[in-house]
Amino acid sequence: MSKPPTDRADKQRIAQGLESTVREARVLATKLGLDPYPVNYWVVDYDEMNSLVAYNGFQDRYPHWRWGMKYDQQQKQRQFLGGKAYELVNNDNPAHAFLQESNALADQKAVITHVEAHADFFAKNQWFGLFSDNPDAARMLASHAEIIESYMDDPEIDREEVEAWIDNVLCMEDCIDQYQPFSTAEGWPNETPTDEDIDEKLGDLGLSEEVIGQVFDDEWLDEQRKDEDVTSFPAEPKRDIISFLRKHGMRYDDDSEKAVEFEDWQREIMELLRREAYYFAPQKMTKVLNEGWAAYWESIMMGEEGFADENEFIHYADHQSKVLGSPGFNPYKLGKELWEYIENVTNRRNVVEHLLRTEGITWRNFHDTVDLDRVMKHLEPDSVVDRVDSDTLAALDPEDPRIDNEGLAAAKAGEIDADRFPWKVLTYEGLVERHYSLAKPQNRGFLKQITQTDVERIARYMFDDARYATVEEALDHVDYCAGWDRMREVRESHNDVTFLDEFLTQEFVNEHSYFTYEYMETTKDYRVTSTDVEDVKKKLMLQFSNFGKPTIVVEDGNYNNRNELLLSHQYNGVMLDVEQAQQVLKRVFKLWGRPVNLKTIVKELDENDIEVARRRDSEPTPEERGNLLRYDGEDLTATELPWNEVEHLAATDVDYDTKPEEWLA
Repeated sequence: MSKPPTDRADKQRIAQGLESTVREARVLATKLGLDPYPVNYWVVDYDEMNSLVAYNGFQDRYPHWRWGMKYDQQQKQRQFLGGKAYELVNNDNPAHAFLQESNALADQKAVITHVEAHADFFAKNQWFGLFSDNPDAARMLASHAEIIESYMDDPEIDREEVEAWIDNVLCMEDCIDQYQPFSTAEGWPNETPTDEDIDEKLGDLGLSEEVIGQVFDDEWLDEQRKDEDVTSFPAEPKRDIISFLRKHGMRYDDDSEKAVEFEDWQREIMELLRREAYYFAPQKMTKVLNEGWAAYWESIMMGEEGFADENEFIHYADHQSKVLGSPGFNPYKLGKELWEYIENVTNRRNVVEHLLRTEGITWRNFHDTVDLDRVMKHLEPDSVVDRVDSDTLAALDPEDPRIDNEGLAAAKAGEIDADRFPWKVLTYEGLVERHYSLAKPQNRGFLKQITQTDVERIARYMFDDARYATVEEALDHVDYCAGWDRMREVRESHNDVTFLDEFLTQEFVNEHSYFTYEYMETTKDYRVTSTDVEDVKKKLMLQFSNFGKPTIVVEDGNYNNRNELLLSHQYNGVMLDVEQAQQVLKRVFKLWGRPVNLKTIVKELDENDIEVARRRDSEPTPEERGNLLRYDGEDLTATELPWNEVEHLAATDVDYDTKPEEWLA
């Protein structure tokens, strides 16, 4: 039995063996219209891969117990549940991807093609650009790790105190404004200045106490510190709670039992962790989009273009089926299906538009006049691009825009194996036609699914409706690039929320058998409740809005004019886990130094209402009430609030019965 590779020399040997695979994958990805960041590939062993997964894809992170916990979880998952880390790539320029040395060659190829698509997404999606157009994340995170470790090693600072401070900040790591470009947490314009703000500004002037006393008397200072008209701030609710706490918070000192200024290291750690939260935010915001995008192009390259050769294909098919068929919510599957749907819908619309520009065809007679079977036959790829091999090379026309002249010459000279890599002989136009979605066996019925209403909607905005004399002439002008071009447009501008909101349709829900289910209070079990697209969409949207977590904002930094912090839960029909919320308030107290409050809405059901609903074969409607949680450093309290104090937080258009498990994770 051969010994598995473990040392550096074996890793280098594996890496060298994959060099041509990496090079060919990049060429193919580029030919398919992708434009990825450069990617550095690293071969790692089992333990290194587990560490990288725990570190979110990076080699250096700040010291903290959370990484060890994640490492242990990853190791046990793989040991007892058979989980396997196929891909690991980070958003960087160049990107860094990691290949586990023990994986089969088919797995390595699948990871490489998948990674190339991820690197394209990182480079082109605008949400990643909100953090930086040219990220150097590996260096940034390594620098953060070095700074935090230096504080832990400082004999003047208690290491446990640093770890506890990190814990306090991390409880708010998703409380940022991910929809705004990243900026340092320094200025908060148009807010009422605090005593600390004024003292800091005076200190910056470098004036003596005597001068300050002469020029800025107590009456003037009081005027600046206490504006009777504006006693609360910020003017509008702030999503970036970490930034607000860093600017206006104070640490609670257990010895003096009062709020005191942050230490410099505490303020710096808050900003470092906030910066990291912003860096990772786009990946959380685009999980379905990004994984679906990568799964789509991986499938094109590995399966349809034969990047997996004959003796690897079965292994790859098994790999792909496990990824797309994993139970529970699967972003790979949903994302890939939605990308394919966008491609099909775009191509279908393009075909219908051309047909409606044919003399004698209108939206009213479309289905009676057009032979869609004949249309599908005409749309099948030309044999010139559909069948490229060594036997057809001589018949290829170098002047054909679908033919790559350099690739053709190389293939004729025996430098390229056209039987193995036909894509090397084709241009982008040739590959688009070769992979035209409506002509694929699994999509052959898609054109026929278009309804009279859809045709009317397309025709409503069309002009020049007699451009073509025949159906054949119209179809000869169909744009085979339409689907892929549209996909790249969507890839640039959307996140998961906007992606689902715009492209999840009733047709998609029906085709893929999506439905909603709810927990029934009357029967104490789960039941399927709807297959309507709006219900399905609401269910899914709850998992993606604000990373699937409750949205908490700063409502007032001077609540009741007592320097208390008021946070508000922007309620969407899903209640907070009150016990967890109370624990978070305890940690936020450490960052504010004074009492912390949280407004939310709770739902209550009366047993009598449940019994009445059971007899009527319906579900009871819960009563919603305002609730104020408060922690003052010693006691946790919960107080009912009048509805007018929480009405602005109430949901308006959500599924009130939905409670995704991820919400409480």
